[in-house]
Amino acid sequence: MALQFIGIDPNTGTLESPTVWVDDSKGELVIQGWKPDRELEAQCAAFEAPGHAVGIPDHEAVVRVPARMVPILRKACDAAERAELH
Repeated sequence: MALQFIGIDPNTGTLESPTVWVDDSKGELVIQGWKPDRELEAQCAAFEAPGHAVGIPDHEAVVRVPARMVPILRKACDAAERAELH
């Protein structure tokens, strides 16, 4: 795995650090974020979408990142897309 650091929450303090990387070998985003509260996680788990089972599988997680990180996520999406093409 070759992680490429993309960015960190610009408002990061010493205890909070939502961060975004790209795994160049897989063309995937890797996101560190805040754990959701129980209510939000329950809402996500109950969400129904066509072709998607209700619930959150044990090997998946819900994370939160602040909207101010959208530019960083865009940059990560572009980097992941480039990695996937190579």
